[in-house]
Amino acid sequence: MTAGLQRVTLIVGLGLVAVFVFVAIFAPLLAPYGLAQNSSDGVAFVAQQPPSGQHWFGTSVRSEDVLSRVIFGARTALLVIAISLLMSLVVGVPLGLVSGYIGRALDRVLVLFMDAIYAFPTLLLAIVVSIVVAGGQSSSFGGVLSAAVAITAIYVPQYFRVVRNATVAVKNEPYVDAARVTGASTSRIMFRHILANVTQSLPVIVTLNAGDAILTLAALGFLGFGIEPTQAAEWGYDLNKALSDVSNGIWWTGIFPGTAIVLVVLGLTLVGESLNEVLNPMLRTRRALSPATVAGDSARIDLEKDAPATELTVAELELLDSDTVADKDSSAGEGVA
Repeated sequence: MTAGLQRVTLIVGLGLVAVFVFVAIFAPLLAPYGLAQNSSDGVAFVAQQPPSGQHWFGTSVRSEDVLSRVIFGARTALLVIAISLLMSLVVGVPLGLVSGYIGRALDRVLVLFMDAIYAFPTLLLAIVVSIVVAGGQSSSFGGVLSAAVAITAIYVPQYFRVVRNATVAVKNEPYVDAARVTGASTSRIMFRHILANVTQSLPVIVTLNAGDAILTLAALGFLGFGIEPTQAAEWGYDLNKALSDVSNGIWWTGIFPGTAIVLVVLGLTLVGESLNEVLNPMLRTRRALSPATVAGDSARIDLEKDAPATELTVAELELLDSDTVADKDSSAGEGVA
């Protein structure tokens, strides 16, 4: 369904996402050292050591291997993205269905609540939710869960609004009325008949939100509200610790985590934009038109535009009508009155 530049964009995006997922899944096998390891065989690593054969990406100010931190950071990002987007779908989609189909006071209350959440600055909301959920926990699961819940609070209103608006548009369609007449329950109508027809745009939104979730996670870690560094590697935290290295000419502690963030977000964005062009019926219809058809339509429009407007008398109209009847008779019944 793709061609030309769009196909190249989709393939490049899928390639970057595939590398990201592969590195995240097999991080313990690919990383040469542990995520917080600063020594090997009883010998401590040299802090801020430039890239070498022993440390391909150098070492950080905490004497940790930068390559290992980058690889384990992919696993952390994938976990946070998967948990946050799954919770956003589980919460936002059913609420949007119920609000759009039932309506009345419930719809007004839910819309008001979601609009209030949506009005908050996203990063500030994520920080507040992360502080409340973390509760001082420094474990790996607690840190990942708090970051995922913080990102979920940002995206639930988006899925709610998309599904709710689509439900309002289709709840009076003939197929919904037919299901209602046959005695189907409200839950069956919502989740069996309406849900499949209001979620076509969700794959695109999920893909784009995944890239935005990585940026939000990196922002939380950069500001110090992310995951404990000894429990899980996080790219935003590593960028924060690399700030003081820039003025000293130490580039490797910040360039590699930052490049990882850019590549992953770029890949997810390319996939999302390509899916939008493939799944959007307006763009698909526009691509389906051949150049010849478009040229013929343009010529027809020009001819109609250049044709002079004339007024016909009653006699001319009667003559035209008689000619039309004759043409219909000669076409053996194939004419249309």
